Amino acid sequence: MNNFSLGYIQQLYLDFLQNFPPAVQPIISLLLAAAIAYAVIQILRKDWIYIILLVILLPASIPILKNLGATVVQFVRFLIPG
Repeated sequence: MNNFSLGYIQQLYLDFLQNFPPAVQPIISLLLAAAIAYAVIQILRKDWIYIILLVILLPASIPILKNLGATVVQFVRFLIPG
């Protein structure tokens, strides 16, 4: 588990999806994507002031947040192929 990366998460996701019939897998993907989006929105609604302070007080965090955002977008695109 020392090589924890997006590829590892994707492999866990694919292993999880293999437990379901192919006809149900897109529905499972949409439900997971919706649950992740809901969780992120709840976190942002609760702790938005800390994110603003982080951006204001630590300008070096902007590239980190961009990289994090790009990673989240890449993962969501992986969840919902199309």
